[in-house]
Amino acid sequence: MVDNQIVKRGIKDERVLDAMRKIPRHLFVPIDQRNNAYEDCPLSIGEGQTISQPYMVACMTEALRLQGNEKVLELGTGSGYQTAILAELAESVYTIERIIVLSERARRALKDLNYQNIHFKVGDGTYGWPEEKPFDRIIVTAGAPDISQVLIDQLKENGVLVVPVGSRYSQTLYRVIKRKDKVEKENITLCVFVPLIGDHGWKE
Repeated sequence: MVDNQIVKRGIKDERVLDAMRKIPRHLFVPIDQRNNAYEDCPLSIGEGQTISQPYMVACMTEALRLQGNEKVLELGTGSGYQTAILAELAESVYTIERIIVLSERARRALKDLNYQNIHFKVGDGTYGWPEEKPFDRIIVTAGAPDISQVLIDQLKENGVLVVPVGSRYSQTLYRVIKRKDKVEKENITLCVFVPLIGDHGWKE
């Protein structure tokens, strides 16, 4: 998976590649999907949600530019696979999921893999996690209608936000860097994610 789908498509961060080689993706998908767990495509995990394709997980993670000492906020725990990648590469991960059954399933999978640096919350992720701000990095694993000022406000100075922004069915992945006097925005790639639902995202 890593050599054929990720390295060949330009992902170079060795820490990201090592994490993706280490973590068993099949443990984060339903049993009836496990034969497809290492294919380069998103897979249904129930509740209208998906586990992102491996390349997109790698692309978003590389865009965060993690060094190992960061406090990271993840919006959309989903299967927990992206959460595990982040936990390998950062000091701590705060992850929010609005669907209880997915949060509980991800928590079990991550506990079985013995991660100790992950904090879970069930709720509307579009508010971020104000009690735990500021964050060094924020990653949004669902398509958003715009770049949220709520999340920018929860970033540290020089912090990085990675978020897919656009319509419900087509987005552009952006890396956003918070500077003292401005916000820098970089276009990374086109993508399609399930919509971010909540008060500051898409409405149901």
